[in-house]
Amino acid sequence: MLKKSLAALAFAALLHSPLLAQNDAKPAYKFSVDLTKPKDDKLLVTLVTPEFKEDEVLYHMPKMVPGTYAVYDFGKFVSDFNAFDKKGKKLDVERLDQNTWKIKKAKKLARLTYLVDDTWDTPKKEDIVFEPAATDIEEGKVFLINTHGFFGYFANMTKAPYQITVNKPKDFYGATPLRATNSTPTSDTYLLQNYNDLVDAPMLYSRPDTAMLKVGNADVLISTYAAGGGARSKDLAQHIKPILEAQRTYLGGTLPVDKYAFLIYIDNKPNRTGSYGALEHSYSSVYYFPEMPPAMLAEQVQNISAHEFFHIVTPLNIHSEEIGNFDFSNPKMSKHLWMYEGVTEYFAHHVQVNQKLVELPDFLSELRSKIIASKQEYDDALAFTELSLGALDKHEKQYGNVYQKGALIGMALDIRLRELSSGKYGLRNLMKDLSQTYGKDKSFKDEELFDKITALTFPEIRDFFKRYVEGTEPLPYTELFQKVGITYKPTGVQKRISLGRPTIGYDQASGHLMVASVENLNAFGKQLGYKAGDQLWQINGEDLNLRNATDLINKHVMNTKEGTPISVTVGRKDANGTVKPVVLKANLTAAEETVSHLLTPDPNATPAQVALREAWLYSNL
Repeated sequence: MLKKSLAALAFAALLHSPLLAQNDAKPAYKFSVDLTKPKDDKLLVTLVTPEFKEDEVLYHMPKMVPGTYAVYDFGKFVSDFNAFDKKGKKLDVERLDQNTWKIKKAKKLARLTYLVDDTWDTPKKEDIVFEPAATDIEEGKVFLINTHGFFGYFANMTKAPYQITVNKPKDFYGATPLRATNSTPTSDTYLLQNYNDLVDAPMLYSRPDTAMLKVGNADVLISTYAAGGGARSKDLAQHIKPILEAQRTYLGGTLPVDKYAFLIYIDNKPNRTGSYGALEHSYSSVYYFPEMPPAMLAEQVQNISAHEFFHIVTPLNIHSEEIGNFDFSNPKMSKHLWMYEGVTEYFAHHVQVNQKLVELPDFLSELRSKIIASKQEYDDALAFTELSLGALDKHEKQYGNVYQKGALIGMALDIRLRELSSGKYGLRNLMKDLSQTYGKDKSFKDEELFDKITALTFPEIRDFFKRYVEGTEPLPYTELFQKVGITYKPTGVQKRISLGRPTIGYDQASGHLMVASVENLNAFGKQLGYKAGDQLWQINGEDLNLRNATDLINKHVMNTKEGTPISVTVGRKDANGTVKPVVLKANLTAAEETVSHLLTPDPNATPAQVALREAWLYSNL
């Protein structure tokens, strides 16, 4: 799962077809939910139950689900829980806790019914669920059905087959990674092998706004619900496709799925969590964003999808018993978040430099930002295995470091593997070997992974894990980057040409970028004469907007010689409050800036260092 603050603005043979039951086993669970009859933002769920030989049985809703790394207790959104025998007579039910109901005289049990309230509008702050893992019920508009919020399981029966029937309005489309076993204009029926597969299959029902992509062997669905209206999927598809094509090449030319779904929810009002992002699944990912300009939205979807899509490798295809045999009532954490989230985040950025979507300076800038965050925002001395085990409680505030230092651990391991193999074996090779060793349906023991990786690679790798993942030693950045001809300096001075370092914001009313603050202006910015509140209209006479801002700044500023005249046209309020154009002029001036954790290619790198750098960054072996 990836979160971002609103303020911060080929293994194919190892997997089976997406979530469709692979046998003719009669479903033990027969669920139905009717989207045409919500009441007070609640939906009625009905379950035709299996036959029981026991006198009492327990029915559970999940306390937590894989990928969320948070306890949500989805049972607290369930009410009016009833059990019936074949004649429709009510059976005694006792609610044991937020997520558990005891059903008495279970030998007579034939049917359960209960109401599910959506999490979107929960009045209690402590009950708020991160939107990509949440549920939303809005009659006639949208139903975000994260299945873990609607469907439960009987004790010791999570491995039994499920049948789910969704009754829907005629003009609604159900976007999901599932393949329906039966579909009509008013209903869809799905068959799944077990509860793990069910919670792995979100659904987004709304009036269709979809686009389809063919990426190698895979059919990729993009389905969008925008609360503010308007079709978005076709535009988003074009921005998602390049990164998917890059990932396909990166993974050996074939995607490890034959169907994948991007389910995207765009809200037009402030949300409860103050965050946006996505939740990964084996064959899909659910995205939640606030309304934002199209170019910014496309960029966010592209960046986050790069991370979420790589979860098809780990933990969804390489995982410990804690995940493979997930305990939905009493979840246990694995100590390998460095791999599940860290390696995934590293791949999401490494693929872009590897496939030439970004240049080396951009990649190094991303690594630098992660070094800064891991050292300034988190406890860099906390052993990563300990962080992982305590991510739900003791070390909850350190969880975000999985996207920072976790990714850097992945980078360091990649470089070390390339070094030990003379450039011929890297982290992708290791992930492929682990996939072939384990796979989607075989879990590893949490305590055995480091030794297994060592056996697959080199004896020295065990020491790497002992020191930097299990231990508290900081990653040796100077030594690591030196191996690949990159100079690392904890502090350094950099001479840069810029627009003068105004703090940039976005003026929603006018649709323009704006100067949010002038506190950090350098000498050139002060010479231009920015004022807080200035709307940025033009650079050298060319209209500036969100879509072309990066290109124009590169063209007229970053790639231009010092001393070149530049004009910046801003919209500035006069004494009467009327916004009028003001042209700011100066000659471009480079400014020296003190920066931390500076990363630059070493111009004096040896041929061996350059060769290892090329293997690390660009090898597809």
